[in-house]
Amino acid sequence: MASARVPLDEQVVTEPGPVGKERTLPALHPERKEDRCFVPYKLLVEDASPAEVEEFLEYVRFIIEDLEWLLALPHDKFWCQVLFDESLQMCLESYLRHAPRSLDITVLPSSPAVAEMQRSIHKTIFLTFLRMATHKESKENFFTPSVFGEIIYENFLFDIPKILDLCVLFGKGNGHLLHKMIDNIFTQQPSYYSDLEETVPTVLRVFDSILDKCGLQCEGATAIEPLRLTAHKQPTAMSMEQQDFVDILLYLSDSTTTIHAFMDIFPAACTTFLSHGFLGRLTLFYEAAVPDLERAVRKRNFDDKGLQEDLWRRLSHSCRKMVESAHLLLHHTCLQPILEGKENMQTFAEELLQHFTSFLPEKRFLADYNEQFPITDDISLLHQAIPVIDETRTSYILQGVESAHDSLGRGRPQSLVQFRAFSSLSADQGAVGGTSATSGNSISLAAQETRRENVEMAAAMLDGPQKGDNGAACPISTAELESLLSCIMDLLPDLGEGFLLACLQEYDYNSELVINNILEARLSPNLDKLDRAMPRPVKEELPNVLSTRSNVFDDDEFDVFRRDQVDMSRIWKGRRKGENVEELLNDKRHIEEQRARYQAYETVVDEIVINPGESADTYGLDDYDDEYDDTYDMNQVGANDLDGDSLLNRRPFTIPQVLRKGNAAEREEESEDEDEEEPLQNNVNRDQFVQDPAVLRERAEARRAAMHQRRGFRPERSSNVVGEPKGKGQSQETNVDRRRKETNKSHVANHNRRAMADRKRNKGMFPS
Repeated sequence: MASARVPLDEQVVTEPGPVGKERTLPALHPERKEDRCFVPYKLLVEDASPAEVEEFLEYVRFIIEDLEWLLALPHDKFWCQVLFDESLQMCLESYLRHAPRSLDITVLPSSPAVAEMQRSIHKTIFLTFLRMATHKESKENFFTPSVFGEIIYENFLFDIPKILDLCVLFGKGNGHLLHKMIDNIFTQQPSYYSDLEETVPTVLRVFDSILDKCGLQCEGATAIEPLRLTAHKQPTAMSMEQQDFVDILLYLSDSTTTIHAFMDIFPAACTTFLSHGFLGRLTLFYEAAVPDLERAVRKRNFDDKGLQEDLWRRLSHSCRKMVESAHLLLHHTCLQPILEGKENMQTFAEELLQHFTSFLPEKRFLADYNEQFPITDDISLLHQAIPVIDETRTSYILQGVESAHDSLGRGRPQSLVQFRAFSSLSADQGAVGGTSATSGNSISLAAQETRRENVEMAAAMLDGPQKGDNGAACPISTAELESLLSCIMDLLPDLGEGFLLACLQEYDYNSELVINNILEARLSPNLDKLDRAMPRPVKEELPNVLSTRSNVFDDDEFDVFRRDQVDMSRIWKGRRKGENVEELLNDKRHIEEQRARYQAYETVVDEIVINPGESADTYGLDDYDDEYDDTYDMNQVGANDLDGDSLLNRRPFTIPQVLRKGNAAEREEESEDEDEEEPLQNNVNRDQFVQDPAVLRERAEARRAAMHQRRGFRPERSSNVVGEPKGKGQSQETNVDRRRKETNKSHVANHNRRAMADRKRNKGMFPS
């Protein structure tokens, strides 16, 4: 048994030998390894069949069981298995290589069982690497630190590519634990810093490779191979094959995500990256490649629109990670020492300003960086920490930021306007009150963070005029207005919001101008008359839309906006339950309801006989209307014209067919009516609505023949160019018709081609 308080690398154990005799072996010996085969990890494809899903679940179950067995081993047995079992290392490396990243489409599980199994193996793999990176588990189980560093380095248990994959796979949610793990690896084995120094140039070649594949070049890029004579024929992002273009974007997104995760988890690596000029190469690559790739994603023709959306999402993610990586480099190498108050703060501030100055030529990168991490916040921090900072240089940088936004057609960031207002305010207060820039009226870091959040909220709003609190058209959004008010009230807390709103409206929402005019007492006369403590006017609440709407269905039995109870038995979809179609068709109640209405129209009375003792008032005959026109009451205009039936003869009222009953009495009445109408059909003088078309055609033909005879018109003889069959001879008329057709055919086609051919032949152009 191993003695206590002895490092594992110095321990020896006594075990039975092959022939039964005991033997003494080092604690870390290949013969102490257990015979166990670890299967490699395989990624489940997106459109996997049920058989493939079952195979994946079985593979992952085997891996989880083996790793749980490994984690349950004692300290010495665990390290014997780790050092001498090659299948274990292949299993761990296969997971790091094939495990889905956060941006992969295939990370979406096809079933809850697959998702649960993926979470289990993810956790088990992380615990295995965590134990492998721990040199001291307890007071009894530990390594000599220097020997531990040699073991993990010489046996390639960890290397820079593995560490990069660990950061991108397990960094989310395990950042603190992963940071301690990687920091312990670099602390126990400083040779990893040398490997990192050699890795950074390889990372830089990633950018060069992408530029070369897209047919682009940027200054400062190291050529991977000599420039060929056919370099001008290099395919671009628009002309290359679609699969090559997709591979480039996948490569870019995976590389940028991995680099950012590593620098975020292990900030000590930022110094190494910065010493190799990584920041400058990153900005050059961003400026050269990102616009070209964005244009290609938008304008290329993709058969699958989902693929185009996924590529655009990956490209946007890559751009964001590149900007965040640049910010991490500046934060950990320049800003963090200034915040911690270390020595040589002036040197760190100078280095930060130098980096900002190098960003100025890269307009696109500078604008995107400033939108995520406002440069004004960092410069304001420098003004607070180092009062002797160069004002001219910082103003030059801010003007370059404004120029970058203007060149890209973007609005100037609100943070720049606010910073200028605060800068002028500090200068005015220093001149009037004798206070310094670092007095109590200077900007605190908490106030800067609050204003930054307000600006980000304003940037998220849609551009364009919106309604302010008073209902008038406002050229800025509500969030931007609140940000301006908050900035001014931080400096001038005695003023009311209503007064400040009036000042902003008067000076076109220029906070810098408002602050200067208030401090210098140069407000316009109408603003001087206002109460400076005036509160903000109460915002009028808009009336409820439901209370002001008007609809033809208001107050009916189904008006759910005004009724709390609605008879749901009157509402159904499709056929009503228990309803018979035959009964529904035989139900004629609606016809009976309309029958009485139409029968009332059948009674027509021309004269009303007033019986003795009755007055005309009984029938409403003496009611006189002043507006009634009785000019033609006594004149029967058109009644006696000789155009058929007299208008005085009323046609009997006819009940619609659908309202008639099918009894025998009514059928007899209908037959009598038809017999009475038959003589009318034989009447020649009746007013026919539509006459017989055959008769009309005969009349028109007769009129046409009479007109031709009267004018002496003789119809043109039809030409006969076909003639008799060949060999029987042709008549004179056929020959004449053929010559006439040959001569005059240029009037309808060929455009006088025959005449021109004859002219050329007559002039001897070609033999006849």
